[in-house]
Amino acid sequence: MEKVPMTVRGEQTLREELEILLKRRPIISKAIGEARELGDLKENAEYHAAREEQGICEAQIRDIEYKLSVSQVIDVTKMENTGKVIFGTTVKLIDINTDDELTYCIVGDDEADIKKNLISVNSPIARGLIGKLEGDEVSIHTPGGVKEFEIEQVQYL
Repeated sequence: MEKVPMTVRGEQTLREELEILLKRRPIISKAIGEARELGDLKENAEYHAAREEQGICEAQIRDIEYKLSVSQVIDVTKMENTGKVIFGTTVKLIDINTDDELTYCIVGDDEADIKKNLISVNSPIARGLIGKLEGDEVSIHTPGGVKEFEIEQVQYL
């Protein structure tokens, strides 16, 4: 089984989500019990809704437990900042063509959220940045064409 990289923040978020789901389990079970008492299960909408909610909750619990079991948590704050772009680093870039400044944090697939500037380690930009050093200029092939960046700063936050 291959380990999947995850940041400390990503692991913490998953554990919090798991805790919430585990607290919902007894509430759902109670709702199923109460719905059973109402009689005929074939036409009991409350029972069917509670069973469906239980199935969704259990699937989410299994999914999170699996993700945590195959994760390799990487804490870049405990590493020496060598100026090299690695998983978990926050990278400040300058678009060479437009002089726009961009900041991305390279995270695992499940943590990625472009609205929060969290990009997947498997994204074209992250793949083009991994292994490069602060001050390097890089050309990255993206779905929108070739982008050229200068790596202004690499932070191990």
